[in-house]
Amino acid sequence: MGRNQIRITLLGGFALVAALIASRPVAAQDARQPYPNMAPIEQYLMDRDAEIALARSAAPDSISRDAEVLVLGRHGFETAAKGKNGFVCIVERSWTSAPDPDFWNPKVRTPICYNASAARSVLVRNMKRTYLILAGRTKVQVDEAIFAAVDKKELPVIEPGAMCYMMSKQGYGGDTTGHWPSHLMFYFSLTEPAIWGANLPGSPIMTMSDTQEHVTTFVIAVQRWSDGTEAR
Repeated sequence: MGRNQIRITLLGGFALVAALIASRPVAAQDARQPYPNMAPIEQYLMDRDAEIALARSAAPDSISRDAEVLVLGRHGFETAAKGKNGFVCIVERSWTSAPDPDFWNPKVRTPICYNASAARSVLVRNMKRTYLILAGRTKVQVDEAIFAAVDKKELPVIEPGAMCYMMSKQGYGGDTTGHWPSHLMFYFSLTEPAIWGANLPGSPIMTMSDTQEHVTTFVIAVQRWSDGTEAR
């Protein structure tokens, strides 16, 4: 199970996305996908100012206003605004933040703000993934390259305290998901869900482990969007 499907399965525990699929489609199904191939790069790009604003919407203003902001360019993500609190805000695209049917969907826009620990360990994996995608690699080739880089320790292990905010009222998760619920994500190197009481009846914490990327992700829904309004 790949990284995108881990996230989809986790968020599938929320009532708003309970119908999401959790398994990869077979090759025959891929041919019938609405987005079978990468679209022209222009369709994934945004107006720079609009992308900065959307990226900052991932977290409350008290956090995002002093965060570094990255925007997508033709060859990868670039720094658009310097930060001073260690957080990095970014609008991720379909290849890191959408289920398989939307893997190449150019409409996907997922605002995320990573704390410093996550920026140094989780975000760098997504940056690498994006670089490979824009270099023309296939989805399978990218997965294989990331898994191999993790195994060889060419990519850093998950740092203690790594987490991110995904509280934007804006953004788009894809045709399969629509809008993500407002939530926080916490990352660990492979660990037992029981340490947080996750996935138990009545527990608000969802979790799943990706053994190929050596990461366990915990997800907690929150009741407000980053602008303070109620998230139903």
